[in-house]
Amino acid sequence: MRSHPPKYCFAGCAMLLLVACGPSTRQVMSGSPSIPANIGSAERTVNVAQAPGITEQSLAREVRHELILLPYYGVFDNLAFSVNDGKVTLTGEVTHPSLRSDAENVVSHIEGVQQVVNNIHVLPASPNDDKLRLALYHAIYTEPTLSQYALQAVPPIHIVVENGRVTLDGVVTTEADKNMAELRAKEVPGVSAVANSLRVSAATPAA
Repeated sequence: MRSHPPKYCFAGCAMLLLVACGPSTRQVMSGSPSIPANIGSAERTVNVAQAPGITEQSLAREVRHELILLPYYGVFDNLAFSVNDGKVTLTGEVTHPSLRSDAENVVSHIEGVQQVVNNIHVLPASPNDDKLRLALYHAIYTEPTLSQYALQAVPPIHIVVENGRVTLDGVVTTEADKNMAELRAKEVPGVSAVANSLRVSAATPAA
């Protein structure tokens, strides 16, 4: 199954969290070794203060726009970033190393970006985690009270798995949905722990 373009939502003034779409078979069935977070920083020479019309808000919008268009970005990846005086810090977890490098590459070429710090973590290859990702997706998105989210162009409940530990991130519309997603994740055999970082918002991110 191919991933659709991912979505995003705000998590504070400068930090934005990107919420991805349905599972990518290529991502789930292939893994990659971790890459040290300090590898691959890139710098730009454009000064935000000197570039007309470039504010931190407009720069953040452009960074978000570029990240959500990345190929292979799926529901089992998690990208976030912050912007501070032209410095963009990328964080999150991805299932494939090319997504880590692609994220840095597109951001480093944005006008107004002076420096990119790439702290994106590449999740280790694990057949067991691959099985858990599929089982978790099925458990969460086939739950009757949560199935509405699967119908969206970009399902907003984000599933990150590492060594059997699960983190749920993204946006749901009610506290009950947040709690149900956690309950369903905990019921999946092989899950050792669940961290529920879902946020509740009256409206999930638009396409």
